Amino acid sequence: MPAPLRLALAAFGLAISTLTPADTAPNTSQLALEPGWLTLGHYRPNRFGNGYTSQADDQNFFLNPLGELSPKAELDATLAAIQLPGSGDGHARCRFPARDRWLRARLDLPEAPISCPAFEQWQRTLNTDTVTMVFAASYLNSPSSMFGHTFLRLDPPSDDQSTDLLLANTISYAADAAAHDSELLFAYKGIFGGYPGITTVQPYYDKLRLYTDIENRDLWEYTLNLTPDEVDQLLAHAWEIRDRNFDYYFFDENCAYRLLALIDVARPGTNLLGEVSTHAIPSDTVRWIVDKDLVSEIHYRPSAATTVSYGLDQLPAAQRQLAAGLAQGNTAVSAPEVSQLDAPSRARLLDATYDYVRYQSEAEGWPRAQAAPLSHNLLRARSEIDDATEPSTPPPPAIRDDQGHDTFRVSLGKGRLGDRSFSQLTLRPAYHDLLDPPDGYRRGAQLQFLRLDARYYTGPDELQLERLIGVEIRSLSPRDDFFSPLSWQVGFGGRRTDVGSDRVLTPYLEGGAGGSWALSPASQTFALVTADLEIDDDIHRGYDFAPGVDVGLLYQSPRASLLTGVRSKAWIVSNQHRQDQLYLNGNVHLGRRASVFAEFARERHFNRYQNLWQLGLHGYF
Repeated sequence: MPAPLRLALAAFGLAISTLTPADTAPNTSQLALEPGWLTLGHYRPNRFGNGYTSQADDQNFFLNPLGELSPKAELDATLAAIQLPGSGDGHARCRFPARDRWLRARLDLPEAPISCPAFEQWQRTLNTDTVTMVFAASYLNSPSSMFGHTFLRLDPPSDDQSTDLLLANTISYAADAAAHDSELLFAYKGIFGGYPGITTVQPYYDKLRLYTDIENRDLWEYTLNLTPDEVDQLLAHAWEIRDRNFDYYFFDENCAYRLLALIDVARPGTNLLGEVSTHAIPSDTVRWIVDKDLVSEIHYRPSAATTVSYGLDQLPAAQRQLAAGLAQGNTAVSAPEVSQLDAPSRARLLDATYDYVRYQSEAEGWPRAQAAPLSHNLLRARSEIDDATEPSTPPPPAIRDDQGHDTFRVSLGKGRLGDRSFSQLTLRPAYHDLLDPPDGYRRGAQLQFLRLDARYYTGPDELQLERLIGVEIRSLSPRDDFFSPLSWQVGFGGRRTDVGSDRVLTPYLEGGAGGSWALSPASQTFALVTADLEIDDDIHRGYDFAPGVDVGLLYQSPRASLLTGVRSKAWIVSNQHRQDQLYLNGNVHLGRRASVFAEFARERHFNRYQNLWQLGLHGYF
């Protein structure tokens, strides 16, 4: 239905409702505007003009044809429907138990028992005493998980010994994407609302297998301090929306957003949705529930990769080399250098090696013919050691993901390019780059979205858009004797480029792949083979392509970050020439709210040398 027609019908419906005799129904005008009712209906204020529109995109969610645009019309229809005689799953009280609870708590309605077999069976199956929000750390290899993911775990009573938390159910909201859609198509449709979003219930062990075993993502579990009545109201509303369509938007109406709405329904007045502006990033939403004192307990659950890496890191350097030899089949389990170790050291070595082999066989697909006999030999040797302690588990990181810097960044800088001075304003809605404060984020990972750099030059005066980043991803994961991840980068947007006679704004696409190697816990070196494509009418032939290399050093610590190196490209299509650059960028971190940044680059392009320097301040909000 066209929006103007829907607005007209809503206005007509409101007008008709005002003609209802005062003695036939309570005055619901004010009740329909209470935050609790607006949250139950997922109503949000219209951006232009008065009124509200529900974010629900499923007509079965409404009892009034005008309910999508009229909270009052929907409240009146609900109030009439829940007072009708009858029973069974099709009754309004069974379809909308959260609405029924909310209205009966505010209006003097006669108590009337009702049987809702499906809803009651659902409640018994979930067997929920407390609710835990679970945050899965970011996963750069998938557009749907680059910012992390959140879902709710429905915990059974703590005195119920027959139920383990691994068997608890979860509630999550995600895009109902076609199985054959590529990652790029998923990202495009996710940004522009091309998928319906659905609420699903799954066992927790399925989530653990996906996140901790397959995608190697650490989990943080935040137990919410909801009362029993609030838990019941949350589950009742989850029942109302479980099969209803809410269009999925990657950056705002996403997995985290819908969970905030459930918590707002459970505890009216919390107004978690009021924290959302242009985007709802999962780590930000976790930060909001912590800041609003909704959390009673926090638990860390490391991924399989984190656990394996921790066990190997506990070994002395010589024993790490020995573990690598055992895993690769170069050293026998019965070798003298193994058997000569004291019992505790030998037990730690065998445990760490076994965990590594098991991880490689499950996550990386080591052939069974290689992994099975080696695992058997390791376990047999380990069983011969008495009184050795069990392997220790990784401790929680000192800084949780929700304790990192805020994701929206505003930067002001002053600098000089060649012989021209400039002032620069940078806006970045999300998320994190290599030089931002690293605590709470994955080391060596960068993800920037819709970053805009605007410069005001003097001599002569000129305002320019220097750069607009659509998406920029960088993953520098160090390689070692046990793990060999690929370091890679990809990005697209628009940037100023020198075409010889002028600097023009040019669309670009860039990528690269290579390796990274740790020099210390805080530093690593990397080498990438890169490729750049620029397309613009001001470029001879309309486009240009450049293979190249990027070799550098990255240092990240809570106090400062440094990125330095050299880049070289060979433009081979239009104006065949080289572009070489020496760069040095650094940030000094002033806590999680601000950083002082400095950058310097010396570039040789079209046989001309030019310097760039800039000094400024980042603020995180």
